[in-house]
Formats: sequence, C-alpha cells, structure tokens
Amino acid sequence: MKTRPTVLYDVPGPRARRRNLLWTLVFLVALAAVVWWVVVSLADKNQLEWAKWEPFFTDARVWETYVLPALKNTVIAAALAMVIALPLGALLGILRLSDHRAVRAGAGTVVELFRAIPVLILMLFANAAYSEFTDISPDTRPLYAVVTGLVLYNASVLAEVVRAGILALPAGQTDAAKAIGMRKGQTMTHVLLPQSVTAMLPALVSQLVVIVKDTALGGAMLGFSELLASVRPLSANYGANTIACFTVVAVIFVVLNFALTTFASWLEGRLRRGKKSTGAVVGAGAVEELATPGEHLDGHGTPPGTR
Repeated sequence: MKTRPTVLYDVPGPRARRRNLLWTLVFLVALAAVVWWVVVSLADKNQLEWAKWEPFFTDARVWETYVLPALKNTVIAAALAMVIALPLGALLGILRLSDHRAVRAGAGTVVELFRAIPVLILMLFANAAYSEFTDISPDTRPLYAVVTGLVLYNASVLAEVVRAGILALPAGQTDAAKAIGMRKGQTMTHVLLPQSVTAMLPALVSQLVVIVKDTALGGAMLGFSELLASVRPLSANYGANTIACFTVVAVIFVVLNFALTTFASWLEGRLRRGKKSTGAVVGAGAVEELATPGEHLDGHGTPPGTR
C-alpha cells in the first residue's frame, strides 16, 4: 500500500522511522527514571504514607473547614473577574478600532499600561488604595484587591484578543455591511463581533484559565483565603502532609480548568453548527431598519446610489 504524498512534509523513510522510534524510547526511559526518582525521594521522606493522605478520605472536617471554603473564595474571585473583564476587554478592544484618534489613543494607553504591569503588583496597589481611600472591611479587602488586579490586567489582554479577532475578518464583511447602509456601530455589533467570537473563543478561554490560576497570587501576598492558601493550615493541622495537600489542590485546579475548557469547547461547537445550520435571508424591512437614518431604500431593497 503506497503512502499518500503530502505538501506539508516529506514522508519519513525507514531510517527516519527507526531514528524517531529510538528517540521516543530514550525519552520514555528518561521520563520513567525521573518519575522513579521523585517517587523514591518522597517515600524516603515519608510523604507517601497513607497517614498523610487519609484525612482527605476519612475526615470530613478537612473539606468543610479548609478546602471547600477556600474553593468557594477562589470561584467567587474568578467569576467576578471574568464577568467584569470580558465586557470591559471587549469595549477596550472596540475602542482601539475607533475612527477617532483621541479615543484610540486613550484606549491604547489604558491597554498598554495595565498589560505591562504584573498582575501581582496591580493587586498590591489595589489593596493599598482600598485601605487608604475606602472603608472596606479588612476581611473583604483582599477579595476586592484580587478582583481589581485580575480585571485590570486581563481586560487589557482580552482587549488585544478582541481587536485581533475583529481585524482578522475579511474586509468584505465591512464592505457588505456598508453596502446595505449599516452604520459602524451596527456593523460592529451585528456583523463583526458575532463572526469573530468563534475565532476568538480559544484565546478567550485560555485567558479565563489564567484568571482562575492567578487567584492564588492573592493568597500568597494579600492573605486572601483562596484554594492554594488552604495548604498551610491543612499541613499544620494534619501532620505536615504538604505534598498531599498540594496534590489535592492541584487536582482541584485541574478539574476547574478542565470544566471551563470543556464548556468552551461545547459552546464553540454549538456556535459553529449554528452558523452552518441555516441560511437566513434578511428581508427588505429588516434592512431598512438597519439603514442609516434619513436614507431611503429604492424598490430593489438597496440604498440609492449603491447599485
């Protein structure tokens, strides 16, 4: 049976296949050696004893007192940051495409400024500002600071994602919208944004995953009681089971982010299927509603002078 040729790469010959197989085996052996070394090192320090892991399976207080409250705080901070950063980032991205130079410059300054500052520094500045200029309770101030830092940084990053997604669309989309009399705002909301969402979705989801993980910075520097911060009291109260605590927390983060990416994949597939399902035809009445005020359509359903 002949191998079908490809224009992307040459089909490997017998020597190349043997070489690839050899390198694969070398890599697997090296990986197995590293895993074995880690396991032996942990066993020598008694970190793999059942007593270190047992509380997570037998003691409900571990979850009720430490893990679940911390998980709740993580989810709250991440959800608030997502809900605020997504529309704010979309707005900044659209403003960066404005025809007005002052609007473009203002939005660009905000985006470049907050995108260049590390998110941890933004959290620290926000915490200091809330402490100095507001009467927010010290108990809830870390939550406000974490959400503020996440929103400022991630909204700036999302703005660039939105701007790039819109600019990636063919210019004919904008020309077609202008041909039926749409204003720029209508073109953006009815034509460009809906089409670019599907293309932007993987990058948007990646940034949302970053938001979930970056909540841990608040626990490290601001005393925010998030998921990673629960490791210290857990380890102190259950026999210095640090490795077990970190492992459980890592698994929870993996589950959270996997659920987020799974939902995004389902949503992306649904959006793509929705675009292929029907070919809806816009009637003359709907086009007339979208036309520029004061501009009347001729008998063929197009603005005068466009045919």
